[in-house]
Amino acid sequence: MLVDAVPEAGLGRAVGVVAVLGDSVGVGIGDPALDGGWRGFAPLLAEALGGPRLANLAVSGSRVSGLREVQLPRALHLRPDVAVLVVGMNDTMRSDFDPARLDADLDHVVAALRAVGTMVVTVRYHEHHRVFPLPGPLRRALAARIAALNAVLDEVATRNRIALVDLGALPEIYHPAAWAVDRLHPSELGHRMLARALAARIAESGLAAAEVSLDCAGGRATGPLAHWIWLVCKGIPWLCRRGGDLVPYALAALLRPAAALSRSWARPARRDRPV
Repeated sequence: MLVDAVPEAGLGRAVGVVAVLGDSVGVGIGDPALDGGWRGFAPLLAEALGGPRLANLAVSGSRVSGLREVQLPRALHLRPDVAVLVVGMNDTMRSDFDPARLDADLDHVVAALRAVGTMVVTVRYHEHHRVFPLPGPLRRALAARIAALNAVLDEVATRNRIALVDLGALPEIYHPAAWAVDRLHPSELGHRMLARALAARIAESGLAAAEVSLDCAGGRATGPLAHWIWLVCKGIPWLCRRGGDLVPYALAALLRPAAALSRSWARPARRDRPV
């Protein structure tokens, strides 16, 4: 359960090391920094936790398997007090999407972190189509994938008794201001909302965490020109690449009912047996 207010830093146990594992959202994409890089929720969360050592291990484009194979060993070496996992969306957009494999990999990551005494928080996802409009078949295909991913995240969180933030339940998460120009990554405001929700869940566990401000400051503003540049240079190419994975899945889902109907028409009519 999310809370509106969290204890001030110092009222709980101090956090020495916080690790962020995941994909481009963990990297901070969507919240451009003044120096030309990315900021995102990670440093905002670290500040709310009193300034612990921040190990941002996230890599743009990572999938759950990459979390297990590459990022987890580095995190275990650090033995963090807190680990935040934001991953899975890249898996939903690939042709080899496999919820059972995601469950096994994510469960391994969480169990390994818990075994070294780390408090783990993960994130379940919002209704993507309410932020990034897609054609009907693609929208339904992606929604089904995200629902399956969320079911895995829920099960892993329950099984391992870890904290979970429901991105879709955050107040105003579907407001355009919460999303960057690409509509795929949170804006500065969206990253602040995520950092605030994570801090709240961490505080509930008894660790020291202050409330993250939603007042945007320290980021680099983007204008209308950036929207067109992104659409031409990034948005359309991205949709074409991901469509190559999702379109066959969407078509298969569309053709499945038609195939079932054709089989029913082709089936010989049943005749009653004579008494």
